[in-house]
Amino acid sequence: MLKLPRDFPRHPEDKPLAGWRLRWYTVIFEADTRAGRLFDKTLIAIILVSIAVVMADSVQAINRVYGGAFQAMEWLFTALFTAEYIARLLSVRRPLRYAISFFGIIDLIAVLPTYLALFFPELHALIDVRVLRLLRVFRVFKLAAYVQEYQTLGHALSASGRKILVFLTAVIMVVLVLGTVMYVVEGRENGFTSIPTSVYWAISTVTTVGYGDITPKTDLGRFISSFMMLLGWGILAVPTGIVTAEMSAMRHGRLPEPTTRTCPECLVEGQAAYANFCFDCGAKLLPYQRDGAG
Repeated sequence: MLKLPRDFPRHPEDKPLAGWRLRWYTVIFEADTRAGRLFDKTLIAIILVSIAVVMADSVQAINRVYGGAFQAMEWLFTALFTAEYIARLLSVRRPLRYAISFFGIIDLIAVLPTYLALFFPELHALIDVRVLRLLRVFRVFKLAAYVQEYQTLGHALSASGRKILVFLTAVIMVVLVLGTVMYVVEGRENGFTSIPTSVYWAISTVTTVGYGDITPKTDLGRFISSFMMLLGWGILAVPTGIVTAEMSAMRHGRLPEPTTRTCPECLVEGQAAYANFCFDCGAKLLPYQRDGAG
């Protein structure tokens, strides 16, 4: 049996990036080059203008005068975003992997509302979901200090995940117990019509929101609610302390210089400038191009 070389593409989507696909990939997915940064800046400007158009179109007085122009502009923006989404799919090795990635889903959602509004006009307001695409601003204005802090916060939140989950479980148990107690103490006649309603009151009290739609009337109920308000202050401080402790522990370890270098296989961003292989999937990385390399 003829054995294929190890690097021979076994599937069409496994073909190595080259030619126009490589050029598109560098411009679209990496903002460390002059062309890539210009592309992302232009994209963000278009996103901001399209959101402004939707917001202005929702004002009836403005819509009566400029409604037709706004509609034409909206279709122009949708055509541009659709073309950009297709270009992203064409320039990666595995289009499906990009399509189901976080930014891939956001990019798709950015264009769907306009098309769906043809059949369901009430969905037109969802076009403002495009604001989520502004998350790419961290790629474009890649100021090392800000990106470094962003990465530190992300690592701290990830490291604190289990501790916060355990803490939230304890809080849920507390509000379930106290909510049930308030249901027994206050009763239906005072607005605590069911245990779920009482738990809702307990959550709004512990989080110090206090809508005031349900209030205790008995002295015992007020005493319990006062205790829960004081407890709420401590509850709000604990997650902050957990994350702060993790961030403090990370201050001694320096994170690598932030880049927008992206793995062509798994599309994980932030590969180190000196790396030859992806830190997530191990795939070989494309040569790193610094800003100004065009």
